[in-house]
Amino acid sequence: MELSNNPTIQTLGDYAYQAIQKHFKKTLKWEKSVKKDEDPEALHQMRVGMRRLRTSVSRFAIALDLSKPISDKNIGKIARRLGNLRDLDVLKETLEKEYKPRLSKKEQKHLHTAFDAIAKQREHALATVETTLKDESYKSLKEELETWLEKPRYKDLASITIQQVLPDLLLPEVSQFLLHPGWLVGTEVGESELKIRKDWEAEKIEQQLANRGETLHSLRKQAKRVRYQLELFSDLYSESYAAYIADVKNIQDILGAMQDSVVLTEWLEDVFKSDMHSHLHGLTKLLAENRYQLWQQWQPLQERYLKTETRHGFHLTILHPKQSAFLNEDAPSEQTIG
Repeated sequence: MELSNNPTIQTLGDYAYQAIQKHFKKTLKWEKSVKKDEDPEALHQMRVGMRRLRTSVSRFAIALDLSKPISDKNIGKIARRLGNLRDLDVLKETLEKEYKPRLSKKEQKHLHTAFDAIAKQREHALATVETTLKDESYKSLKEELETWLEKPRYKDLASITIQQVLPDLLLPEVSQFLLHPGWLVGTEVGESELKIRKDWEAEKIEQQLANRGETLHSLRKQAKRVRYQLELFSDLYSESYAAYIADVKNIQDILGAMQDSVVLTEWLEDVFKSDMHSHLHGLTKLLAENRYQLWQQWQPLQERYLKTETRHGFHLTILHPKQSAFLNEDAPSEQTIG
């Protein structure tokens, strides 16, 4: 099935094509630099490009006729390998810039052990990325995407105007986000009412993160997915939609920083074993303080998104895109099936 190039009508297929083209282009732009290991920013940008490409492919799959190599699974595998390398760069940068300057000279010396461990792990992760970018699954993904972009193939649903399907595309993902069990971490039910515990000491928060940290991390991943999808259509909505995207990004960033702090602590404990608390007592304390502060930032957002009116407002915003965004909606479509 092919869609006509009618500038006055934007279909689901049009949006799918534009999203895939944009994020594939971005991924390719940084590939050479990543292969040469020139710049951590290039790796970050390529990883983001792959993640957004994955979102575009999976969310628009209902409208696209794609070959097997262009799959959520294949793109996800490549993105994860880029991610493993990127995570080590972030780990090093966090230790170097955020924590090292605040430590005693003695603790700073002990950190050399950590930096040596990062360097070794990074060598291995870089070799994996280099192999991945040469192997058949990556090559076939690129070739098949180039072929598809040159001559795209669609399913019947692609010919429906974006205005007709927009809320149906977005609401399931938003509902999944709002129904995530991560919202209930640190809450209790009293007299049929949900209450957020705001009286917890740092120790209790640490305990909660140890027991329920994975649930919060899962909410963060869902926030990222919903944000990527919402951003595909930001030009079709007004300021209130942009405000919800900003909130979702904030939730993603805060929960991400919390998870990064937990992961960094666990990684250091793995490197230093029983010496962790004696050699890096100051760093351990700083990391715990960081998590406590992030928890304080998280709670107001948690409280807001557990309110019925916030949730209803989110849904209503999605149900009402800007009418001015749809030009000549009543004009006859020239889509052809071929």
